[in-house]
Amino acid sequence: MRVSIRRCYYADMKILMRLFTYLHVLIAVLFACASVLIVAIAARTGWNAVAMGLDSAAAQLIIEAIGLIAVAAVALQIAQTIVEEEVIREVNVSAPTRVRRYLSRFLVVIVVALAIKGLVATFTVLDDDPSQALYAASILISLSFLLVGWGVFIRLNRFAEELEPEAMKQAKREDQKLA
Repeated sequence: MRVSIRRCYYADMKILMRLFTYLHVLIAVLFACASVLIVAIAARTGWNAVAMGLDSAAAQLIIEAIGLIAVAAVALQIAQTIVEEEVIREVNVSAPTRVRRYLSRFLVVIVVALAIKGLVATFTVLDDDPSQALYAASILISLSFLLVGWGVFIRLNRFAEELEPEAMKQAKREDQKLA
C-alpha cells in the first residue's frame, strides 16, 4: 500500500516538475519577446532623434534609446538565465554555490541597467529640470547600496561554500552541460 502511494506521489511530482519547466520556458520566451519589442522601440526612438536633426533634443532621445536598449539587454539576459538554470541544467537552487551564482547572474544585469538608468536620469535632469536631481541621485545611491549588499552576500556565501566543497564540484559538473 505504501509503495503504491509513493509511486503515485513521485509520478505526480514528476508531472508537476515538467509543468514548472514548461512555465519557465514560457516565461523566458516572454522575456525574450519583450526584449525584442523594447529594441524596436529604442530603434524607433533613435531614428526619430536622427530625423529631428542633431541637436540637444536629439541627444536626449538618443540617451533615452540607450536606456531602452539596456532594459532590453536585461530582459534578454534574464531569459537566458532562466533557460540555462531552470530548463537546461534543471538545478535545485539550494547549495550556497548555486545560490550565489544564480543571484549574481541576475544582479549583474540589474546593476548595469540601474547604472545606465541613473546616468540617463542624470543627463536628462541636468538638461531639463535640475530640481529633479534628487531623483537621479536616489537611483545611483540605491545602486551603491545594492552593490554593497551584493558584496556582503558574496563574502558570507563564500564562507558557506567552504563548508560544502562537494556543492562546488556539483555546480561545475552542471556547468559542463552547457559546454
